[in-house]
Amino acid sequence: MTPGRTLDDRAVKLFIALAAFFCVNAVLAEFIGVKIFALEDTLGMAPLEWNLFGQSGSLNFTVGTLLWPFVFIMTDTVNEFYGKRGVRFISWLAVALIVFGFVFAFLAIATAPAGWWVTAAKDQGVPDYQAAFAAIFGQGMWSIVGSIIAFLIGQLIDVSVFHRIRNATGERWVWLRATGSTAISQLVDSFVVIYIAFVLGPQKWPTSLFLAVSSVNYVYKMLAAIALIPLLYLMRHGIRRYLGDARERELRAEASAD
Repeated sequence: MTPGRTLDDRAVKLFIALAAFFCVNAVLAEFIGVKIFALEDTLGMAPLEWNLFGQSGSLNFTVGTLLWPFVFIMTDTVNEFYGKRGVRFISWLAVALIVFGFVFAFLAIATAPAGWWVTAAKDQGVPDYQAAFAAIFGQGMWSIVGSIIAFLIGQLIDVSVFHRIRNATGERWVWLRATGSTAISQLVDSFVVIYIAFVLGPQKWPTSLFLAVSSVNYVYKMLAAIALIPLLYLMRHGIRRYLGDARERELRAEASAD
């Protein structure tokens, strides 16, 4: 294939699209994750009080968790067709973009606001736009560091477990390698991010609260990942139609041998 025709290759176009969607979801999840939402209120349900490790609470999650299941799907799809190198590439790219985004968010906070802009939204209940902007985009450094480290560790574990299951089962049971790899990687991710952000960080959560909140977050992520298994098969079917049977089999064979 000549260099000028590289982008005519459907496999290359597909990888670019998957990588772009993966990175957008990962970066967006980090930035909107500052908001905590009540799942029961959102669904119009009565509060479900959980009780774990001597702690109790309702189902409150960062809104970033709404996007992470799609990140899992993208990870498994890239794993399936582009192998370990593909997942590692998009994972490091996502981390670089997240860091880049937060650096410029902090630079934006540091710029001097226009006087008229500070009170521009007071009629909407925001008396100080600068303070609101800083509170939303200036997330705690411990949370940022924790989420980035947890994300990267989770991704590297996911790709390894995915291919171990694939080597053991062959091309059968796509759902098993997708769900199995997510189950293990998110077990690590869910506990690492909260440990760094809230145990090592200034809030110094007790062990019981750390274990309870981490466990609830993990269960939520796993239920969401399982619910999206049909989407994984739908994407695989769409990719097969887009690439053609022969090219699709070739990519999966290369990914499996990676």
